[in-house]
Amino acid sequence: MSNEHHQHNHDHKQRKNVINRLSRIEGHIKGVKQMTIEGRDCPDILLQIAAIRKALDNTAKLIFVDHMETCLVDAVLNGNEQEVIQDMKKALDNFIR
Repeated sequence: MSNEHHQHNHDHKQRKNVINRLSRIEGHIKGVKQMTIEGRDCPDILLQIAAIRKALDNTAKLIFVDHMETCLVDAVLNGNEQEVIQDMKKALDNFIR
């Protein structure tokens, strides 16, 4: 990760929810790793990986909405919305390929 990003001076409403989701995803990944170690069927493993991808996408959507509702609103109030919009465009370019 780059050190160019700033520490936020405001709270994200969904931070706890995002952390909880990431913890569940982390546990799910460990479970799939264990399935692989145990030699479980490939279709079962792929199904679980698909579920993890969907969970990650849903978490990313939540982060994006939270960003719009907190960071973007805060940026408009502080007059630096163009910078925040550019940062989000870069993030989206990396996320959606």
